[in-house]
Amino acid sequence: MQEYFPIHVRNSVERDWGSEAIIISLRFASIEALCTALNLDPSLAEKLRKMGFETPEALATATVEELMYVGLDVDTSRRILREIRDSLPFLTLSGEDLLMEGLKVQRITTGSKALDDALGGGVETRNITEFFGESGTGKSQICHQLCVNVGLPEEMGGILGGALYIDADNTFRPERICQMAKRFKLDPMEVLKGIHCVKVVNSDHQIFVVDKCEEILKRHKVRLIIVDSLTTHFRGDYPGKELLPKRQLSLTKHISRLKELSKAFDLAVVVTNHVISSPEEPFGEALKAAGGFAISYAVRTRLYLRKAISPNLRIARLVSSPYLSEREVIFRIAEGGIEDIREGEV
Repeated sequence: MQEYFPIHVRNSVERDWGSEAIIISLRFASIEALCTALNLDPSLAEKLRKMGFETPEALATATVEELMYVGLDVDTSRRILREIRDSLPFLTLSGEDLLMEGLKVQRITTGSKALDDALGGGVETRNITEFFGESGTGKSQICHQLCVNVGLPEEMGGILGGALYIDADNTFRPERICQMAKRFKLDPMEVLKGIHCVKVVNSDHQIFVVDKCEEILKRHKVRLIIVDSLTTHFRGDYPGKELLPKRQLSLTKHISRLKELSKAFDLAVVVTNHVISSPEEPFGEALKAAGGFAISYAVRTRLYLRKAISPNLRIARLVSSPYLSEREVIFRIAEGGIEDIREGEV
């Protein structure tokens, strides 16, 4: 499994105004760390953040004039930009390379073959999958089922891993895990040992858990991160239109971190999301996923869940995927978990 650590693009960068060699870790370095490495006034970091430069990669797109705006002279601004840009990777991958990389992706069964087929074989690793819908449509049920299934052997649809359940809606129920485990004739207590739940109380707590969870992922061989739900605390902590830009920025960074973890640890990330009314589309869908473009641009696969006429049946519609066509499937929520519908049931 690939470890999560900063990638050193170059071993050293010679500074024009001194002989000291420095190492700039660009891939995951903070603006503060970058200012320290370049021997700049630490107060510049906050000024750069206020201008929207949150990462070294973002700062590489700045102009000399923008750096002069925070108090740097022309020569220093040019030197900083040159060092950062020289240190950024410029890598290309062939189509064959990308195909081989895609073959490394593993999938976790949802318990329903129909739902798996809609997902291209199950919930995939190295990416984020979103389930959104109204209350009671099966979002948390699917999350519980995946927590059980991730620990199954490959021939049963699992990947022999643990799960980290980030619970923002107080939805995690160990009793439900026990019911689902019995379906596969598994020891419920052993299954529960592989699931690690953190109940987060606000958006800052949620961000902190995701930012600092690497040790948990490594120690417990976690191959699945659940965030149920993704937007609850962000919507509560940043109410009103005046706080919308700050909320979207915070949410975007949070999702980016989840995406980084999915690739660095070769794991699946599953998030649930609520729906909100969409008055601007009076003749289309009345509901849409919360979070707006911050989520829609970052999440690879999105499924909309809704209730069917039968009380135990749910409809899942794949609404977004980079390579799968839109489709609808029906699945059942039973005592043993997520399963296919019975013949003649619909």
